[in-house]
Amino acid sequence: MIFKQDDQRLICKRGESVLFIEPWGVNSLRVRMTNEANMDTNDWALTIDPIKTQSKIEIKEIEVVEPWYKGEEREKQKKNFKEAYITNGNITAKVNFEGWLSFYNSKGEVLLEEYWRNRERIDRYAVPINVVARELKAIPGTSDYRLVMRFEAYEDEKIYGMGQYQEGNLDKKGATLELAQRNTQASVPFMVSSRGYGFLWNNPAIGNVTFGTNKTEWRAESTKKMDYFITAADTPSEIVKQYAAVTGTVPMMPEYGMGFWQCKLRYRNQDELLNVVREHKRRGLPMDVIVIDFFHWTRQGDFKFDPKDWQDPDAMIAELKEMGVELMVSVWPTIDSNSENRGPMAEEGYLLKFDRGVGINMNWMGETAFFDATHPGARDYVWQRCKENYYDKGVHIFWLDEAEPEFGPYDFDIYRYHAGPAMQVGNIYPAMYAKAFFDGMKAEGQDEVLNLVRCAWAGSQRYGALVWSGDVYSSFRTLREQLQAGLNIGMAGIPWWTTDIGGFIGGDIHDEKFHELLIRWFEWAVFCPVFRLHGERPPFHPLEEEFRDGVRQFSSGQDNEVWSFGEEVYEVLKKYLFLRERLRPYIRECMKEAHEVGSPVMRTLFYEFPNDKKCWEITDEYFFGADILVAPIMEEGIRERNVYLPEGAKWTCATTKTVYDGGQVIKVEAPLDVIPFFVRDDAKIDL
Repeated sequence: MIFKQDDQRLICKRGESVLFIEPWGVNSLRVRMTNEANMDTNDWALTIDPIKTQSKIEIKEIEVVEPWYKGEEREKQKKNFKEAYITNGNITAKVNFEGWLSFYNSKGEVLLEEYWRNRERIDRYAVPINVVARELKAIPGTSDYRLVMRFEAYEDEKIYGMGQYQEGNLDKKGATLELAQRNTQASVPFMVSSRGYGFLWNNPAIGNVTFGTNKTEWRAESTKKMDYFITAADTPSEIVKQYAAVTGTVPMMPEYGMGFWQCKLRYRNQDELLNVVREHKRRGLPMDVIVIDFFHWTRQGDFKFDPKDWQDPDAMIAELKEMGVELMVSVWPTIDSNSENRGPMAEEGYLLKFDRGVGINMNWMGETAFFDATHPGARDYVWQRCKENYYDKGVHIFWLDEAEPEFGPYDFDIYRYHAGPAMQVGNIYPAMYAKAFFDGMKAEGQDEVLNLVRCAWAGSQRYGALVWSGDVYSSFRTLREQLQAGLNIGMAGIPWWTTDIGGFIGGDIHDEKFHELLIRWFEWAVFCPVFRLHGERPPFHPLEEEFRDGVRQFSSGQDNEVWSFGEEVYEVLKKYLFLRERLRPYIRECMKEAHEVGSPVMRTLFYEFPNDKKCWEITDEYFFGADILVAPIMEEGIRERNVYLPEGAKWTCATTKTVYDGGQVIKVEAPLDVIPFFVRDDAKIDL
């Protein structure tokens, strides 16, 4: 192993393999490896120039001898080798004389070390199965590599973050996660470990990770290099802040983002939408945003209102603004074969490409292809059409749907982007989709950019991406899964997150069982970053015309306004609409913190109380900001529950105003119109 120092970078070379280790922000290191003559220059999620720090690099000479030599023979067999260290604040990386890499905190404790099971590793193992930690294996006939990166596993480790996966586990230890984007699944490959480090897999390739009990294994099916970021700190909050400093933070959320958003599948025309807002205001109910969902357009990819249903969008938007309501409009990345933009975009190379097969990504409501969000020209083209037809009319918030993108078959090896094959770069698509609108809106002078996006990758937050959990089913099981999804995506650096209240798929508005689910979901959503009612709500209304000018039309589900589910439900929902309004000053401070340092709005208990061991075990409570502890009801028929109150604070029950000491479990009543939540110490919050 050859070591050398290049300014702040430690370079380790062995044969064709070159390893870079260098400081990358406070208490953090970036590690890259290539088998090529030159290191790939893509920074991927590490888009923010890191704070300059002064690292310390040491290259030491040591004596090594195989352990089986004894006595005088041992002295004769000693050999001189070198090992290297690089320290940046609280983190140190050691590369031993054989090239194996390990990381330590400022106390000298091991944070993470590579997994080697190789006869050569004489400092610890003599295991002849020949498994190495870092594998960049050439894919025959290409200039690309299949990458495997292995680390040791630790019995005491808990793992959080990684984005949004539809499952019940908050702790990802023991899980295998696909590193790919799908509807309801957002791969954001940053994890926070209970051992005191954060780790970003800085690679947008399709792959997977297994946090096994015997080893941790990251895989990329096709790539040019290995690239990861590791940061060390004493608390999860410090780890997340150090990560946000190199990948970006959200903009400051606009005021209208903090209130109530009304949405359904779907408002079919201008009069229908305006009448809903007028009724909301007539009842004295708060509303900040109303949404025009998909198929309001002439054709997919035209990016404009159909004038037969939206006769005067300028007047509609003006009236909405007079009522204090912003309009959000759905945009899809799909370009219909007959769209007026299909020809110009195809000629410029702005559409997704195919290594084989036909040039159709989806065959639903028309034959369509996705625009290539990794192409700067394509991003600008789509934005310019949306600017002309929406933004210039007063639409300053967009719903960027289908952002994975949602391929017909998820056969990633078929597709090719401007930035490279989908197998290598596919996970970056939702971030680049958000960037298209972020850049355009910033160019128009809008600082507080907020757009709803149905997927994310590492760094999406800096482009104003509000992620929602996709087309989830209407059930209590799904509701429970959303809690861990929201907590984990926040831990992965995406603080703006929401769900379709009541679930998207299903939800009979006349069914009492659905009413209970809707109420519990609605109560919980008050304590989510964004508070948004949505759902398809079958059965659908019959279509008046199946085709219009040769374009297939889409129907609408049942009513989905707060008064649509009966008077008893309405009274409960109304109560929580006004609670959200009273919380607005508090929410504003939470959003300010997210903007300034990257703190999640929804937080695990241990995020606020890392020294309370019980907080690492609780999975059904969380913090909304720093001062509100929420204990949601997420099971059918439940009317009371136990709540653990973290040690080291006093807690005031929002319902009874009873004050409790922390460090104990209490039982609280939770009738259908009550969600248990508690205020920390003397926080001044209007309840």
